[in-house]
Amino acid sequence: MNDITIDKTGWKKWRFDEVCRQVNASSKDPEADGLHYVIGLEHIEPGNLHITKWDTLEKETTFTRKFVKGQVLFGRRRAYQRKVAYAEFDGICSGDILVFEAIEENLLPELLPFLIQSDGFFEKALATSAGSLSPRTKFKELANYEFFLPPKSEQKRLAELLWAADEMIEKEKKVLKELKDHIQIIIKENTTDTKNKRIPFSNLVEINPTTTINTEEVSLITMPDISEEGEIINYIKAQTYELKGKGLTPFKENDILFAKITPCMENGKGTIAKHLYNGLGLGSTEFHVLRPKLDTDLYYCYYLTMSKRFRKQAEKQMTGSAGQKRVQPEFFNFYKVCAPSIEQRKIIGDKLYEIDCTIAKVKMQISLSQQLKQNLTNKIF
Repeated sequence: MNDITIDKTGWKKWRFDEVCRQVNASSKDPEADGLHYVIGLEHIEPGNLHITKWDTLEKETTFTRKFVKGQVLFGRRRAYQRKVAYAEFDGICSGDILVFEAIEENLLPELLPFLIQSDGFFEKALATSAGSLSPRTKFKELANYEFFLPPKSEQKRLAELLWAADEMIEKEKKVLKELKDHIQIIIKENTTDTKNKRIPFSNLVEINPTTTINTEEVSLITMPDISEEGEIINYIKAQTYELKGKGLTPFKENDILFAKITPCMENGKGTIAKHLYNGLGLGSTEFHVLRPKLDTDLYYCYYLTMSKRFRKQAEKQMTGSAGQKRVQPEFFNFYKVCAPSIEQRKIIGDKLYEIDCTIAKVKMQISLSQQLKQNLTNKIF
């Protein structure tokens, strides 16, 4: 798609309010109106036109803004988050979401979501946003955004091309989900089998060390920056910081870093320490350092800590204030696993690592496909 050239000869310049209108419909009784889906900004994924999460009317809401299938939802608050969604069902949404629909005599409705996803449109949204903590833009500020459009017949061809690119990305995401689900299935099948002896997880790992290093005299150190989802392929993104007077947890090559605080638990943070300078590193005190007692157990133990069952049990044992609970070291003694033999654990760990390598490749392909789609979008608009 990078090689595609767009000949804009004969294209006409339009203002945004000439091809799109804001819809301000509302519903005082969504249930009576047959509106069951409730969409907040948190349900719209940046860069993803498809809504995959929502609330229902069973959860109390103050939202009244109505949208219908085929309209476009645009997150007007903090526009830099690039939240745009194509409505595939009817519902109600937050007041911080603007509802757009195409003026069909000028713009093919199927093209509207891509127009709003273009870099030029977001630049306009950011430039017209007002407010310090939660900047917002308005339709009247976006109305004079200008761009070129081809005749309707050409719009159809471009829309088909863009939706085909989007469909390819969705297929790749489906493959990614299936691979992740497969990892969870393998872990469950090999850790809950009652034929194997139940042992505390601490029998497989050392919970290391709870003491921290004071850095009064240390100015340059290596810190782990772990992605939202634990990724063994990317390992630790080593970064250099200037930190003084802060406690840090030491760890070694092939240690498992298990995030102990609430937000990190929810986001599935965790990794294996790899590619460390001199085999040593210093990290946040909000990580437990788990050191497999057998080298062959490294991958088995890591994926066990990333399993849904392990994390759910960890969450139940967390202590502290409601907003910032922590997993205590005692949990690893409490949690028991039906561990297979040493040989079988090695086979399982290697298999999970192999799947993880495939996951990394699929993620890379998704990222490339998204970039290609965005490049094409920007060439059109």
